[in-house]
Amino acid sequence: MNIITITTLSIALYLVTTILLGRRLFQPAEAIQNTRFALISLGIGAAILHIGVVYNSVFTPAGINLGFYSAASLIMAMVASLMLIAAIKQPIENLGIFILPVAAITLLLDQRFSVQHLLSNQYTSQIELHIILSLLAYSLLTIAALQSVLLAVQDRQLRHKHPGGFMRALPPMQVMESLLFQLIGLGFLLLSLALVTGFIFLNDIFAQHLVHKSVLSIIAWVVFAILLFGRWQAGWRGRTAIRWTLSGFVTLLLAYFGSKLVLEIILT
Repeated sequence: MNIITITTLSIALYLVTTILLGRRLFQPAEAIQNTRFALISLGIGAAILHIGVVYNSVFTPAGINLGFYSAASLIMAMVASLMLIAAIKQPIENLGIFILPVAAITLLLDQRFSVQHLLSNQYTSQIELHIILSLLAYSLLTIAALQSVLLAVQDRQLRHKHPGGFMRALPPMQVMESLLFQLIGLGFLLLSLALVTGFIFLNDIFAQHLVHKSVLSIIAWVVFAILLFGRWQAGWRGRTAIRWTLSGFVTLLLAYFGSKLVLEIILT
């Protein structure tokens, strides 16, 4: 199959899985449980095809291409894959209602528009490790941000006494919060490793073309560190945890995609 066929099939599977996940919200609990594995498998199939397509656009003969659209597609492929794999053990597959359509859109944009930002083949394996850690950290913290949005919706529904429909498809709030902090904890660890490897392996992490990314990434690290410390010492939860999670994620989003959007799309 050629790239266009694989891309079309991946997008179709993403959208079908999204629609089925949405319909499932209004079905009985027994039906929800019975269709979990089938829907996760369908989504994983879409993600595998997505990874195949994005591998072709990122790893080029001229070097690693991390242009705006390719980077967005790569990150969303990782986010979708990690979420679906985690959903095998944890009841978080409903995040796919938000994640899978965005993954489909980034895949389509990557194939439709060409914006290249090539990293030379002369880059060392240490710097490639830094890039991989950064992408994994960003992917996990993206899932955590979406989890916090679901938690906010769940909190609002409970406060307004609307326990039906959407609420039935979600685990109890205590489980949702536990999953949220597991994601944040692992994402924070990877972000810490990414920053450490950046300081060690990059010649000047505060060089002019990197300073905005470095400063905002460090600020995001501080935000997540405060959140985890607050959880450990003061038992932060609910709206406080949601606000800090989204603040850290938005800062990290600006650190990477904010600068790429300005430099590679707007200014170009």
